Amino acid sequence: MSHDENCIFCKIVKEEIPASVIYEDDVVMAFADISQTTKGHTLLIPKEHQEDIYHLKEETASHLFRIAPKLANAIKEEFQPDGLNLVNNNGKAASQAVFHYHLHFIPRYGSDDGFKHTFKDNSSDYSGEALQQIADRLKKHL
Repeated sequence: MSHDENCIFCKIVKEEIPASVIYEDDVVMAFADISQTTKGHTLLIPKEHQEDIYHLKEETASHLFRIAPKLANAIKEEFQPDGLNLVNNNGKAASQAVFHYHLHFIPRYGSDDGFKHTFKDNSSDYSGEALQQIADRLKKHL
């Protein structure tokens, strides 16, 4: 299993830095985010150092997303949030701060709970034809 000696999440996996571990198996680890944006804010990471979604191995992603619903339901059962955001930032422009893939589970407790996540509606800028062109351009890379 490869690790980056300067990566804080790799140090957590190697138990060089303490963490409040919620779940762990051979492939992934989940722990309480130190920032606790909202109560129950949890991170799910691969144990192997994989920088971002672009580098995430398919088998790792498959395992990680098998665990994700279990973790989400544990948060739901324990804290009864109004909702839950799953957030993954990739690259500096997308606000990735730790360059080790991680998925945030952010429980939501109403609109004024301290977490803001907005999407601008640009639908008037794209016709059905323009959306199909986008889809066709992406399809050729799959």
